[in-house]
Amino acid sequence: MDFTNIIFRHGKIRNLSPRTIKSYTFCVGKFLRRFPHKQVKQISKKDVEQYLFELSQKKRSAATINLYHNAIKFFFHVGLKKRLLVHVPSAKVEKRIPEYLNQEETKQLFSCIHNQKHLLMIKLLYSSGMRVSELVNLKVKDLENSHGWVRQGKGAKDRPFIIAKRLQKELSIHIIENTLKPKSWLFPARDPLKHLTVRTVQSILKIARKKAKISKTLTPHTLRHSFATHLLQNGYAITDLQPLLGHNRLDTTMIYVHMAAPQILRTKSPLDEL
Repeated sequence: MDFTNIIFRHGKIRNLSPRTIKSYTFCVGKFLRRFPHKQVKQISKKDVEQYLFELSQKKRSAATINLYHNAIKFFFHVGLKKRLLVHVPSAKVEKRIPEYLNQEETKQLFSCIHNQKHLLMIKLLYSSGMRVSELVNLKVKDLENSHGWVRQGKGAKDRPFIIAKRLQKELSIHIIENTLKPKSWLFPARDPLKHLTVRTVQSILKIARKKAKISKTLTPHTLRHSFATHLLQNGYAITDLQPLLGHNRLDTTMIYVHMAAPQILRTKSPLDEL
C-alpha cells in the first residue's frame, strides 16, 4: 500500500499545507515500520495506543506525541476510512515562556552581520514578525510601500505585514540591483528560479549569534518573539499583535503579555495614586 500517495491525495483535498503533509507522511511511515509483519488492515487501536505510549516513555515532547497521534488518525480515519476509535487524549503541552532578545541584543546582532543581503533578510524578519518560511517565500509582487503580504502562510491564510520605514529604501535598492521581476522571489537562491532555504537563514543567525556573543537560544522564531514582545513594551495592545502574527485565537498571542511582564510591572498600582 502506497501510504504516501494516500496522505498526499487526501491532504491536498483538505487543503493541508505541504509542511503538514510532509510531517504526516514521515510520522505514519515510522509508525507502519514499527509493525513490519502486519498488513495495514490488521493494525488495531491497541497497536496505536502502544506506539503512543512508547513515544511517551522515550521522553518525546507532548507536541511530538500529538503530531504522531494526529497523523495516524488522519491516515486511518480520512485516508482509509477505517475508524480505530483510539480514545487517547492529546498530550498536555507545557506552556513555557520562549526566549527573546532585548533591544540591545538585537542591535548587537545586526552589527555582526556584514553581508548586506543577509542583514536585510534578518532585519525584515525581526521588523515584520514573520515566520522564516514566510520570509523565504516572499515575492517582489507581495511588497507595497509601507506593508507587504504573506501569501498562504500558516493555516493557508493571506495576511499583511508591516515594513519598517528604515527598510523601505533598502528593499527598493535590493530589488533594483537584483533586477528582479514582479513574480520573482524577493530573496532568490543562486538558481533564480528557487528561493533561499530556511536552513540558510538559520545558518546566518547561528554565525551572527557567536560573533555577537549572545548566550540565549537564537533561531528565526526568536526574532518573531522579539518583535511581538518589543511591540508590547512600546505600548501596543495585544489585539494589535494578533493579526500581525497571524494567530486565529487571541489566547495564542497572550503568551507575549507574560514575556513583556518586566515592562508591564513598572505600571503604578492605583493605590499609589490615591
